[in-house]
Parts: sequence; structure tokens; C-alpha cells
Amino acid sequence: MTAPSRRRFVTGTLAAAAATGTAVAAPPAAATAGPGLLEVGPADPRYADLAVRGSNKRFSARPESFLLATTTEQVVRAVREAVRDGKRVTVRSGGHCYENFVGDPSVRRVIDLSGMDTVRWDAARGAFEVGAGVRLMDLYRTLYYGWGVTVPGGASATVGAGGHVQGGGYGALSRRHGISSDHLLAVEVVVVDASGGARAVVATRDARDPNRELWWAHTGGGGGNFGVVTRYWFRSPSARGTDPTRALPRPHAGVLAASVMYPREGMTRSAFRTLVGNHGRWHERNSGPDSPYTGLFSGLVLLGHQGQNDQGLAAIAFTHLDATLPDAPRLLQDHIDAVGAGVGVEAYAPPPETLPWLASVEALAGAQDTETGRQKIKSAHLRRAFTDEQADVLYDFLGSTEHTNDSSSVSLQSYGGRVNTVAPAATASAQRGSVLKALFMNTWQDPEHDAANVDWLRRLYAGVYRDTGGVPAPGERSEGCFINFPDVDMADPRWNTSGVPWHELYYGGNYRRLQAVKARWDPRDVFHHALSVRAAR
Repeated sequence: MTAPSRRRFVTGTLAAAAATGTAVAAPPAAATAGPGLLEVGPADPRYADLAVRGSNKRFSARPESFLLATTTEQVVRAVREAVRDGKRVTVRSGGHCYENFVGDPSVRRVIDLSGMDTVRWDAARGAFEVGAGVRLMDLYRTLYYGWGVTVPGGASATVGAGGHVQGGGYGALSRRHGISSDHLLAVEVVVVDASGGARAVVATRDARDPNRELWWAHTGGGGGNFGVVTRYWFRSPSARGTDPTRALPRPHAGVLAASVMYPREGMTRSAFRTLVGNHGRWHERNSGPDSPYTGLFSGLVLLGHQGQNDQGLAAIAFTHLDATLPDAPRLLQDHIDAVGAGVGVEAYAPPPETLPWLASVEALAGAQDTETGRQKIKSAHLRRAFTDEQADVLYDFLGSTEHTNDSSSVSLQSYGGRVNTVAPAATASAQRGSVLKALFMNTWQDPEHDAANVDWLRRLYAGVYRDTGGVPAPGERSEGCFINFPDVDMADPRWNTSGVPWHELYYGGNYRRLQAVKARWDPRDVFHHALSVRAAR
């Protein structure tokens, strides 16, 4: 998930929102590279749209060709021919990578999986088959309207399942049901062997499966590492029987949604410290697996000053709570009161609203998907609340007008609960002790301001983590970073002076095992990027 946009809040509550480069020479455009596999080159007008389809406008993909696949067989052929021709190949599903992994100039062919968007019940496997190109909101609608179930993933409507699940995608239901990959039964991956041959392999969580380690690597190892994921199958580990309506979690019947808007006027340094501390300490106290608040998802979005265009908001706290909980209104109010206690700022809090579950997901998506442009993003897992000193850094940077961004924010989002009942090595998602995820985002439009805006967020982040080498080094207060928000600075000694390697920040103690998977399934390192898993030497 990313930070909700202030634009969806200033017009009303989050609940109300729901109610209401030079091209390189290439093969001929639209050539057929295989049965049904469409190859789009620079001479084709569709190429320009495909080049800019990524969400981060800092980067655009300019390969020799885009290969639009709709079947696994087409992907196998595309990969085989790229290896044969010595062309670097990469893959894209939703186009939401925040680093330039797809648009790297050395990439010559991009396999686009957006056409692989099947969602169906597979009776033979007793699981839901999900194409890697399906977008999250389409996945949720199909599962919910068809069978009354869901996968606990993120809220962005247009994120593709392909990369989201591989990185351990999380969302509003994760505190109760875990992360998306906790429900992954099997994965189909197109891999390349040492001789350059490409084939599709299905790996499952069955302990007897000789390919099980490949399944494991796709439960948090991140995209672009081992091969091309074409299909997933989802079934909860606790599911029994053949009834598809019991194969995955059932979401809340209703959601009690509320938001509280804290104005910039009167938000002193002391008030800001109190607000940030209250929110973090509440999560320290209420993120156990048996807490009634596993049915709660909240975010404290700390907003950067927009200069002359500033809308007067310093922070927005939004909360979604299972409306079917006994005494849900009191639980919600207790949470709101605890976060706001002693802040001393006159906040605006519209009355809470009860929404159907899917409408609440659409509200979250609408709130966060409006933030577009050129972006830099960073992440952190928090075991404990930010300290006053860390809050001071945020206060100084976010309150300053000495920048050229359109918008900036630091979003502190609920985590923990059932997520933390899974052992760190049981899946490749190692961070199983955090109570919050922190997302640091900066957005602007003018390419001439790229360097200044990237530097601004780098300095903010380095200040927040100045006591641990500029990064959220695993320890008492932090638990590293989130691979679905990759940040190449974590591998740059100018910005990571902690002595903790980038791969420990993202993978904890699971990296060596991931390296073994890499060595077996991608021995030629066909699939790689700036933060990809490297085979052990």
C-alpha cells in the first residue's frame, strides 16, 4: 500500500469518498513473435503508451519491443527466444515498481503480463487460480462477488498481483488474516536452466514437493529474481474440504470508517511529537494476535507543507474497523481518543460511517491512487513508535517550504496481529515482529527537479535513522525495509553506513536460502536488477 492522498480527505472523509528517450531500432511493429504473442516495437503507436504505463513517471521503459503475453506457453517462448538472441529480458504486470528495474537501458525486451488476468476456481487443485497480470481491485471484486472471499492484499486498485504477492503484499485485512503470500498454495514460474532452455514449473507449499523451495522464494523474495511468474493458486493453510467459499478468508461484512484531520495551525513540535508517539505506542499495545483490534487498520499520514498551495493539514488519521465486532463504535472511539490524547490541536473529525467491505477497499484505493507523478519512496518496518528525536526530524522536513515537490508524506500504517504469528523463516517474508509499516513518499512533476527531490527525501530518511547508519537496521526499534518498495539507496554506502547489507534489511536471515534458490533456478542470472538476489559464490 502507499500513502493516501490528502486530496481525497480535504473534500470529505475517506468513508465519504467511497460513498460517492530515443528509441532503439527494433523488429517491425506489431510483429508476431509466436502464436498469439504480440510484439510491439517503437514504430507502433501503442509503444508510447506501453513505455509510460509505469506508475512512477521518473522512469519509462524503452526496450526494443514489448511482448504482450496471454498464456504461459507464450511466456516460455518469449523467454527462450530472448535468451537465444542474447537480449536482456524483464517482466511487468501492474507497472508499480518504484525503481527503474523495468526501464533500465540494458533491458531489450519487456514481457507484459497485463493480459494474463484470469481469476477462477480450480477444482483440481482446490484453490483459486489467479493470473499474474490481474489487478488487485479486479481480483477482490471477482473473489468477493463470486464466492464471498478475498486475499489479504493491498488497496491500490491498479497494482498487479504478479509483483505484489512475490513481495509479501499486505493491506487492511492483514492484521487479522496475514499477508497475501501466507495464503499462497502454488506458483507457476517460467525459469531458465544452465543450458538456456526455458520451461514452466509449478511449485507448491506441499512439504513433499521437490520444487517447494521455489514456492517459498515467492512468498516474500520479491519480483524479478528467479523467473517469470505466470499464475498463482491461493488457498489458506487452514482451509479444509472442497468448498471454494471456505478456501480463503471472508472479509468483514461491514467496515466502520473514520478520519480525523489535524490542522497545521497550532501543530507545534510538542504536539507533533505527542501525535506520532501516541499512534505508535497504541500499536505497540494493541497488535497481538488475540487483540480485538486485529480487525482494525489505521494510518497516520504526516503531510509535507505545500507552500502557497498548502491546504492547512499537518496530518490525517484514518481508521477502518470491523463493524461486526461487539461494541465496535466504542473500540473505534477509544482508538481515536488514544491517538489524539494531549495533542492540544483542534482537529476536524466527521462522524464515522459504516460501509460495505468492498466499498471500504474502493475508498482506500481512491484515496491513495490519485498521487501521480515523478516519485521517490522509502520504507521501514517499525517494532516500536518513533522516538521524539525521530519525530523532530519529520516535523522539520515536512514543515519546511524549502523544497520543490508537489506533495510529500510519511505514512505510518497498521501491521502486526496475525502477521506476526508466522515464523520468519516459514516464508521469505522475514519481518514478523513489526507493528507498523512506514512509507516515505515524495512526488513532483518537473524532471529538472529530480535530483533535488530525491536528495530531499534521502536527507529526511537519513535524519530519521541517523542513530542506526541512515537505515532502519534490525534491532529493538526497527526491522528493516519492505521489498515491495525497493530503494537502491539501501545498497549505496553513501546512504547506508550501518554496516548492515541491503539484503539483510529486506530479507533478514532468509537471504542465504534465497541465494540457494537463485543458484538452482536461475543459474545464468537471466532475471536480475539493482536489488536482485545474487547466487552464492
